[in-house]
Amino acid sequence: MQILLMGPPGAGKGTQAVKLVEKFQIPQIATGDMFRAAVKEGTELGKKAKACMDAGTLVPDEVTVGIVRERLAKNDCKNGFILDGFPRTVEQAKALEKILSDLNLKLTKVLNIHVPAEKLIERAVGRRICKNCGATYHVKFNAPKVENACDKCGGQLYQRADDNEQTMTKRLSVYEDSTRPLIDFYKNVGLYVEIDGTKPIDKVTEELENVLLSVKN
Repeated sequence: MQILLMGPPGAGKGTQAVKLVEKFQIPQIATGDMFRAAVKEGTELGKKAKACMDAGTLVPDEVTVGIVRERLAKNDCKNGFILDGFPRTVEQAKALEKILSDLNLKLTKVLNIHVPAEKLIERAVGRRICKNCGATYHVKFNAPKVENACDKCGGQLYQRADDNEQTMTKRLSVYEDSTRPLIDFYKNVGLYVEIDGTKPIDKVTEELENVLLSVKN
């Protein structure tokens, strides 16, 4: 089962990816993790990626695609995987098709967790994180029992500098501009499924699992 999981910042993609990994026992393949692993392993592509990251420039598509190819060819991906963060463009999507074809694989489904921008902004602005243990809260949806104190360890809660309306609006605008062609691409090939990310976490998980189980069966 080869899954591409999409979703804007704050949609809960990370939370759902963990649940899908547990359910289907397949690895989550995140772009950042792939880059770090390639750099650590000291591969030629890893060295090229590191040079770009150290210089603060974008990693070229040919390097990114090469690192993805190396990662998906590893043994732990033989029974499937969850792609997270790649592809980001139609060109990368076409490159992914070529990689999977070479590996005698194909995408099972493209799942997009959709949440309207206004709700994502509300989620971000109200988010609070424990300085001590990293636990996450929300002033409206998941408030701590004691204001500004973590329920788990009593640590002080803080708001990330980028959890503000202006920054979040900009991030969502960039995401929308870059992913809209990608969504259309996967709709055209019949792989795209949109999931309502405004529902409770367990309901979103249930919908994701039902889509994938229906394919599996």
